[in-house]
Amino acid sequence: MDQGESSISSPVGVSVQPRPGVVRKRPKDRREHIAAAAAIAFSERGYHAVSVDDIASSVGISGSALYRHFPNKYALFLHSALALTESLKIALDSVEVDPVATDHDRLRADLLAVLRTTIRNRRTAGIYRWESRFLGPEDRAVIRDQTREANRRVGMHLSANEVGITLLDRKIVVAAMFSAIGSITAHNRALSQRGIEKILLESCLSIDRVILGSAVELPDQLSSPQLPTTNKRELLMQEAVRLFNSRGYHEVSIEDIAVAAGFNASGMYRYFPSKADLLAAVFYRAADRLDLATAAVLASVRSADEGLDALSSMYVNLSFAQHDLMSVYFTEMNNLMPAHRSDLRNRQKLYVAQWAGLLCEVRPELSMVEAEFVVHAALNVVPDVGRILGFGPEPEGMGKVQQLMTVVLFGDMRAN
Repeated sequence: MDQGESSISSPVGVSVQPRPGVVRKRPKDRREHIAAAAAIAFSERGYHAVSVDDIASSVGISGSALYRHFPNKYALFLHSALALTESLKIALDSVEVDPVATDHDRLRADLLAVLRTTIRNRRTAGIYRWESRFLGPEDRAVIRDQTREANRRVGMHLSANEVGITLLDRKIVVAAMFSAIGSITAHNRALSQRGIEKILLESCLSIDRVILGSAVELPDQLSSPQLPTTNKRELLMQEAVRLFNSRGYHEVSIEDIAVAAGFNASGMYRYFPSKADLLAAVFYRAADRLDLATAAVLASVRSADEGLDALSSMYVNLSFAQHDLMSVYFTEMNNLMPAHRSDLRNRQKLYVAQWAGLLCEVRPELSMVEAEFVVHAALNVVPDVGRILGFGPEPEGMGKVQQLMTVVLFGDMRAN
């Protein structure tokens, strides 16, 4: 018996030594327990913040015992990412529909399979979206191929196929559906499984009925406020955002940021005590800009539906104009210091509640919690579809993103 399995954990977490003469057998599903704990840890805390010992401790074994099942942390991470895409493939392959079912019936069945799989994996399904950059190129390609196959499967039954749809628009529509479903991994609001299925399935089916680019009012272009390069503190933040977005927080050093900004590392500490403080400043910059823009919108509208339209336009514009900053805001939350992370998450909740309050006025059949689920789904669509479009400045692309966002919010009221 190895050192990592020489004691028994009591229900209250106290280590209890086995009785003399009792040989404890290693559970047959130990590997699955380790993999499940690792997936939760990576999803909730990020790849770099989790160690092998952290994972081992969570399942009551030592690090050396864990290595009997996985050779290193990367192998655990890869297993977690592959498990997610494989579970999605199994769910879609298991869908059974009547041979004479319509495309709508088949699409609905496929979406329910994706939804239920995501709900079951809610605590871990955020891994691929935010942490996939830590996979090696070959492993990333495998998961990308599996994801594309799931997208292709769902895309076969879109309503727009009947009247003709470009490959790009099909990709955009399916991505918006998957994004709306995946939004539940970005927050922890509670709702019954039936409630989540109902809300998000309705959102996806509304997306299906959209004819992209038809009768959409293109958002006014928002000029992207450039950080003044004559201000060294602002220049450091600008270069930090660019590097964090392209390489990830843990892969960027203080020296990297300083060199990019044009001065030495020691000079940087005059403006930020640490890299963590610099990251916090970036986050507060993004939150402040969003709050200011939101306040300006709400001060200028006269009704709830007008407010949601204006907020959607503002959010799309801001996300495209400052996509590096917005991307860092969503991907690096786990690397903030706990006090900053808690504060910013509270600000996020208040922000979503502002939208949800307006949505409840427009759609009184929704409870506040249901409205918050819808708002999260709508907000989630913007970075995911924007990424496909390369956050290009073309108004047509931005108009399509806003169209998808508003149809998630308004449902059938905006579906074609």
